[in-house]
Amino acid sequence: MSSMANPFRRRMKLKRLSPFMLINLAFLTLLAVIMLLPLIFTLNQAFKPVTELFLFPPNFFVHHPTLSNFRSLLMSESVIPFTRYFTNSVLMSAITVTGVVMVSAMAAFGFSKKKFPGSAAMFSIIIVSLMFSPDQVWITRYVVIANLGIMNTYWIHILPFLAMPVCVFLMKQFIDQVPEALIDAAKIDGAKERTIFLRIVLPMCMPAVSTIGILAFQQIWPETESSLLFTSVESQRLLNFFVGSLTNGSGTTSSSVGSVNGVAGQGIQAASALVVFLPFVIVFLSFQRKVLQTMANSGIK
Repeated sequence: MSSMANPFRRRMKLKRLSPFMLINLAFLTLLAVIMLLPLIFTLNQAFKPVTELFLFPPNFFVHHPTLSNFRSLLMSESVIPFTRYFTNSVLMSAITVTGVVMVSAMAAFGFSKKKFPGSAAMFSIIIVSLMFSPDQVWITRYVVIANLGIMNTYWIHILPFLAMPVCVFLMKQFIDQVPEALIDAAKIDGAKERTIFLRIVLPMCMPAVSTIGILAFQQIWPETESSLLFTSVESQRLLNFFVGSLTNGSGTTSSSVGSVNGVAGQGIQAASALVVFLPFVIVFLSFQRKVLQTMANSGIK
């Protein structure tokens, strides 16, 4: 009975909406469909056989789906197998996202709940750094990495991304709302700073933690510059560098780059584009409610 009543309740709610709200709902629905088109197109491209990839005019939907593109991707003739690039990206992204969350949370906790000389000036510097794009600091980053002696190591995919100003800012806005009385009560009960941070503050800020994880993942997963600039060891490079070499023929990932850019390689490119794109969708859909909750509670409206 409840399943039959739900559609009836939805219709009653729609009837209560004003004409303006109905028009607005229709417009937003159309906008959502338009925004889904690139994802649908990428999904269809990955399963198209080579004959459909070169049709003119092109078909939006696949007519004869096949897995041959993915088999070709997994068995591509490259110096390093595709699975190694994929594993590198997954591991580096997981480690870096975890590091970003912890560094941002600890920094935000210090700025929010600890008053020390220069804290306001330091936080102002973090806010100012939001104005700089990553492309403006690559030379400085290269000099720092070279002086640290971590060239041609896996650390090049981790250390440069641990300090994300936007993550510190969002986390601080959320920790500011943790009641001081709760922290004082924990101190009276004998809780140490580590216990307060890990067992009280961090669990109360899980929506912000999820948001920071998404933001960090969105910046780290598609990253190619570290693989191109900071290492010459092919086995240390990430998935997006491999995909980029398939697309533009640069790099040393494939012993037959020319053929990859030819007719047979179009299917491999389509399959690799889907493999790169899907993690974004999966991660965002898994934590979208946490993102909205964070934005509502951090003062960003």
